[in-house]
Amino acid sequence: MLLRIRSRDGLERVQVGGPHVSISQLNALIESQLQIPIHNQTLSTDRNLLLVKTPADLLRFTDMSDPSRPLSSLNLSHGSVVFLYYQGERTVRGGAPVCPAGSFGRKMTMDDLIAKQTRITRQESPHCDSVSFDRDSANAFQRYVNETLAFAVKRGGFMYGTVSEEGRVEVDFIYEPPQQGMEDDLILLRDPEEEKLVDAIAAGLGRKRVGFIFTQTIMQDKKDYNFSNKEVLQAAELHAESGLKEWVTVVVKLEANEDGDADVHFEAFQMSDMCVKLFKEGWFVTEFGEDDDPKLSKMKKEVVVGGKDVKEVDNDFFLVVVKIIDHQVHNS
Repeated sequence: MLLRIRSRDGLERVQVGGPHVSISQLNALIESQLQIPIHNQTLSTDRNLLLVKTPADLLRFTDMSDPSRPLSSLNLSHGSVVFLYYQGERTVRGGAPVCPAGSFGRKMTMDDLIAKQTRITRQESPHCDSVSFDRDSANAFQRYVNETLAFAVKRGGFMYGTVSEEGRVEVDFIYEPPQQGMEDDLILLRDPEEEKLVDAIAAGLGRKRVGFIFTQTIMQDKKDYNFSNKEVLQAAELHAESGLKEWVTVVVKLEANEDGDADVHFEAFQMSDMCVKLFKEGWFVTEFGEDDDPKLSKMKKEVVVGGKDVKEVDNDFFLVVVKIIDHQVHNS
């Protein structure tokens, strides 16, 4: 049986004996096949493991903490994905061989040299302290996409509010352009004239555009990713366009809870500085085929991720988690 192991280094594979294998045996196989010591491994079936910021955050991921638990009890089978967090450095197996240049081999262009120096790593801290939603605005938006649209179509809009001196983004209202029938991967439809009007009204209220909010549909197969590659592109475009370092991107999704019921979740991120930089410089492939993996962003040139030269980057490398709080706007 083959398991796919997703870590900060990308997707790797580990061969295991079958679903009867215990978690402790899987730890040993990861150590022998991926060269990550057992004591340095944290495993989970929850993709959010890859977004933790402190060692204390790891304590939330307990589904694979019992070493005697068999993989079958977690519904893991051939081809399943397990998420792996570890600290420190390692040599990733299967790295690209070093190619000679100059008179002893292929000459390298300036673009090649720049690409070789472009390393994509996770950005540890966002530029905004947190994002705070006006309760009424957030509730109105989630009721609309949940009760009226049933998360069957995608909707997107701009968040308006203020940015405090401490870097906290306060969202007081959401403007949703009239893009009816938005399909699963269709980008936000925009009307520049109407946006200018909304910006002017917001400015009169002492507010400005501070972020982008969108919904994911229940039809999206998003078990292995937070943003799809097309969502990354739109979020990076709007972040770059804003010129605001505290700009926030919020995704609203419907997910099953432990009781089997559906809950509406708001999750906030910033696109990393590297993501915005690469978008501005035109590194992202913007056309996709039906067989392209939505959790991977395609690059026009090779970049270095986890010591490997790649042209596909896990979307989570471009996301920086932002804390969400709320407030109440008092109208006088």
